[in-house]
Amino acid sequence: MLLAAGREQVEKELQREFLRVEATVRRDLQSYPALHRSMSDLITRIDEDYREATDVPPSPPEWVEAVDAVAKIPARDEGIIGKILKDIQGTFDRHHKESMAAYRKASGERHALLKRMMPYWRKLTNTVDEVGGTINSLEDRAQVIDAKMQRYEEIVAGSVSAERQLTSSSLTQFFISGLVVVIAIGGAIINFNLIALPMSEMVGGGSYIGGVRTANVAAMVIILIEMSMGLFLMESLRITHMFPVIGQLDDRMRRRLVWTSFSFLLMLAGVESALAFMRDMIAADNAALRQSLAGAAAVVEGTRSVIPTVGQMVLGFILPFALAFVAIPLESFFHALRTLLGMVFSFVLRTLAFGSRLLASLFFYSGRAIISLYDLCVFPLLWIEGKLPERSSERKVKMPVENKEAQG
Repeated sequence: MLLAAGREQVEKELQREFLRVEATVRRDLQSYPALHRSMSDLITRIDEDYREATDVPPSPPEWVEAVDAVAKIPARDEGIIGKILKDIQGTFDRHHKESMAAYRKASGERHALLKRMMPYWRKLTNTVDEVGGTINSLEDRAQVIDAKMQRYEEIVAGSVSAERQLTSSSLTQFFISGLVVVIAIGGAIINFNLIALPMSEMVGGGSYIGGVRTANVAAMVIILIEMSMGLFLMESLRITHMFPVIGQLDDRMRRRLVWTSFSFLLMLAGVESALAFMRDMIAADNAALRQSLAGAAAVVEGTRSVIPTVGQMVLGFILPFALAFVAIPLESFFHALRTLLGMVFSFVLRTLAFGSRLLASLFFYSGRAIISLYDLCVFPLLWIEGKLPERSSERKVKMPVENKEAQG
């Protein structure tokens, strides 16, 4: 039973993990073809801009060789040659300035192209990061699924370690859920005391049902209805699985049940808040009545603080919603209790089996001891009895011989 419960729990966990993987793939990787096309377009644009931004050095002009040849002419003081060389130098300087200006302009255009590439780089980087994050998330999910599958295989194989782990987990879950249930019972008691007094004004304080005041029964019924609505709400949200019929409903019907349960719970919370307000008024009236009977002066109504009234109303409104969540630890408590009862019954049966074997061994060896003691007590008598017939037979043999001799 313990292994079956553990296997069912691991199957639910695996189903939840597979659903999460499916949701991740559907949300992030369903549009991967469009994302791939977008990445290809971005890479193409970046490649084109990069090619346009390539630094191509300007080709030297054709007259550089002629200038080089002229520069090799030995310098003379002739006026015509010096003037020609000076004109060539001026032309060369002017062309150098024009070339540098054109080069700077081309460099500026290349820098503008590189600057225009930045948004595409950022977009491509963000896209790659998103895909990488999705893949990393899937890898993490895959590792979790592998661990759960290994645990599932151990449970199916019925290994001792898996059984020990499930036992420890069940005991821990039992004590924790039991503690939460005890806290919820305390909240229910507070809620009961909060609405029991005003319920006596609604259903009558002098009526009884089987020796119990009707107001107390009505207050308990309201609390149980709140817990039932909370249970239906948790079942409709598929948080708990105590009623498989509710979990198997279609989504439309489950949503209707969710809103219906929540509406009833909200109305009951409002009723409890109103009852808490009535309780404060009834308590004030009772206090004034006791003071008037005692002969003391009545307390002025305006001097009474409204903080306790507001606190009781807020508490009466919150407690129903708090009790609605008791279905979660209650389910865990029942599942763990089933395992714990199985362990207790198994321990009792093993104890009875051990006691039966012990008693059987005790009776068996006691019987053998009694038989041995009986043999020990009977052996001398049997030995004596065995010796006595031998002597009587010897006497009988001797007496006929003596008689024959006397007759002869």
